[in-house]
Amino acid sequence: MRTVDGRVAGRRGQATRQKLLDCLSEMLNSSPYRDVKVIDVARRAGTSPATFYQYFPDVEGAVLEIADRVAADSAGLSELLEGRSWVGKAGWQTAQELVDGFLDFWRKNDAILRVVDLGAAEGDKRFYKIRMKVLNSVNSSLTDAVAELQSKGRVDKDVNPAAVAGSLVTMLAAVALHQKGFTTWGVKQAELKPNLALLVYLGVTGKKPTK
Repeated sequence: MRTVDGRVAGRRGQATRQKLLDCLSEMLNSSPYRDVKVIDVARRAGTSPATFYQYFPDVEGAVLEIADRVAADSAGLSELLEGRSWVGKAGWQTAQELVDGFLDFWRKNDAILRVVDLGAAEGDKRFYKIRMKVLNSVNSSLTDAVAELQSKGRVDKDVNPAAVAGSLVTMLAAVALHQKGFTTWGVKQAELKPNLALLVYLGVTGKKPTK
């Protein structure tokens, strides 16, 4: 691990660098991204702005590093679909576990994923690439699932697997981002998940689930 100027960071330096990232993550949970300043992150970490700049070019650079780690962690979402059946009761369970895992992942990383969405919406290719990496962790597996069902005659031949999968993943991400907002519509978290799972199951199989 190197500093901004190319020097190798020692164990103590790496610990300081990680502490700065941890403090930044905590601040993003309670402060708007645009309001977070280098001096505030450094103060929270018990160090100086000069030290911050040894490891990161600016707050955005540090945010991108946190986002890269979240994107790497999102690879685990694909495990929710690996080798899983979409037929009958097993398929309904697959849909439920996908929704559970996806919403939980988003809730755990809510602060940084909001920043990623903001950057991607503003056209920043770095944030867009990270967002797509997170979504692709599920999108590819869903595309394969629809295509497999289609090859067995269980899904209409006119369906485009990639289009269906992309639509479902985009829906999951939008719902995940808006989880807290559902309460204003009188929807409890316990009610949200099974209804979202129903839409996912219908989208993949074209049929109502067997419960």
